[in-house]
Amino acid sequence: MRKSTFQSYLMGGFECSTHRNYTGKRLDVIAATRHEEFAEADYERLLSVGMRTARDGIRWHLIEREPFRYDFSSAANQIRAARKTGIEIIWDLFHYGYPDDLDIFSEDFPVRFAAFAEAFIGFLSSEDSRVPFISPVNEISFYSWIAGQVGGFYPFARDRGDEMKRQLVRASIAAIDKIRLVRPEARFVQADPLINIIPESNLPEHISEAKNYHAAQYHSTDMLVGKSEPEIGGGEKYLDVVGVNYYSNNQWRQPGGGKIFLGDSDYRPFSEILLENYRRYNRPILIAETGIEGAARPEWFRYIFEQTEIAAANGVPIEGICLYPIVNHPGWDDDRHCLNGLWCYPDENGKREIYAPLAEEIQKQKIGFRMLRRAAHN
Repeated sequence: MRKSTFQSYLMGGFECSTHRNYTGKRLDVIAATRHEEFAEADYERLLSVGMRTARDGIRWHLIEREPFRYDFSSAANQIRAARKTGIEIIWDLFHYGYPDDLDIFSEDFPVRFAAFAEAFIGFLSSEDSRVPFISPVNEISFYSWIAGQVGGFYPFARDRGDEMKRQLVRASIAAIDKIRLVRPEARFVQADPLINIIPESNLPEHISEAKNYHAAQYHSTDMLVGKSEPEIGGGEKYLDVVGVNYYSNNQWRQPGGGKIFLGDSDYRPFSEILLENYRRYNRPILIAETGIEGAARPEWFRYIFEQTEIAAANGVPIEGICLYPIVNHPGWDDDRHCLNGLWCYPDENGKREIYAPLAEEIQKQKIGFRMLRRAAHN
């Protein structure tokens, strides 16, 4: 059997967004969930259910309060807890937030980001000698749309989505180059949403628009690997593991935006979407984010697990599934308690109540997974 890239197939991801929302409020979900405080206990919880790999993030706006001056104290507890527990972390460097003094459209942005990445890998290496896993820029496509095209996140730009994509691809390339100077063996996960768009009708203009929207999900990765806009500097060496983020609302009709949900006749199986991505890039795939709110959590996990097994049977190298987020968190825009994790908010001692129906479904699928892998090995 092919050797897995990560320590475990099932993973948990800690929501680490730090953007400014539509009101201008700076979010810090790591602080809001008290993960920075209870990192060791949080990692131990993951280990207790067999998750030996996690996604987690650092907060650029706290680390670089002045240009090119870095204070990693805000990340130290997570890094040291990971080393102590032995859990493997895929570190997000840019999960939507960046320092207030920096213009994301400026020539300085990729330079500053690359220097930040180099400083982080130096600090991480001084604390942990294991091979580092890095996700340089999370969801280039989504962030470029919401922050650069429709003005929903800071810097609230409009009609500059393609320009922002180019900037973030440049930043990702520059960061990878700097990280490899320090740790040539470093591994990378490039995470972007997987979507499926179909036309609202058989009108030629609807068909064309849906096709263009569907193709747009690949723009940033095509630039990264040099398939398009080679002047940016992309190449095959910048794509390692493809991270795909997939949620229940990632399919819709265009124009109009009417959602297509699981159970609808037009819903495309997730396994087919995974196969489409693999045929395009021929890279191993990590389901880097998936989850849903409320009582549907066990059913959604079962669906994703089963669909990845179908994709794997069809030749897609699936590296794992990351439940994201793994702990409940406040809503980005309204601070509501999002019931979308395996564990809830912590009490004063750091204990988090587990959501039993999802925990039971995870164990059920793990047992089936082990039996399937044992049969394949034999």
